[in-house]
Amino acid sequence: MTTVAPPAHGPGRTRTAAELRELAHAASERFSNADADTVLAWAAATFGDALVVACSMAGDTVVPHLASRHAPGVDVLFLQTGYHFAETIGTRDALAASVDVNVVEVLPAITVAEQDALYGPKLHDRDPSRCCAIRKVEPINRELASYEAWVTGLRREDSPLRADTPLVEWDAAHQMVKINPIAAWTFDELLAYAGNHQVPVNLLLTEGYPSIGCAPCTRPVAPGEDPRAGRWSGLAKTECGLHVTDTHPEEA
Repeated sequence: MTTVAPPAHGPGRTRTAAELRELAHAASERFSNADADTVLAWAAATFGDALVVACSMAGDTVVPHLASRHAPGVDVLFLQTGYHFAETIGTRDALAASVDVNVVEVLPAITVAEQDALYGPKLHDRDPSRCCAIRKVEPINRELASYEAWVTGLRREDSPLRADTPLVEWDAAHQMVKINPIAAWTFDELLAYAGNHQVPVNLLLTEGYPSIGCAPCTRPVAPGEDPRAGRWSGLAKTECGLHVTDTHPEEA
């Protein structure tokens, strides 16, 4: 089967990797204790339409809202894996309708049906890392290559692997600037911001799903469990591979 990946949506890069790395390192020191608005104001002024937000349509919808205050109409990447909860799709639609952003639906190179034909049904049960690589990692890598900086919803309290997440960093894996404006926020602060600004969030957040991924690989979390315990439950896997770094290598 021959597959052709969809084209990327970004404007392309005008800066070299060395220039972007220098920007990232300088900003990491400058904004080590800054608030989210300060960081995003700098990002919007520095990168213009080469700035993009990645959003899983969970509680991280506050990030597109924050970014839109400084970069109206900013591109927001949503990975359409084909396995989302209905609540996740509803959150995507609500965000697109209520916040000044451009939601870009990022598609894998092959459909779920084509993946089933190539690898057998329910690849996510037998080899979740391969499934993530096909449906998440390859599509996001393709898109990020056409931007200079990306904004994420990573938070330090999400997991031990993310405990040292800086507000701005050099993303060596993608050769671009990575901005984590709510890294220091707690889950309660995230929900409070969403409530105060009428930002749509995934309804599953209030039903025991503090971390929401694809439906076949996500379960509710019991009180006292790690927030990401419901992702790939029973497996050693804890990350899908989108946030691979030299400091915290994870499977792709």
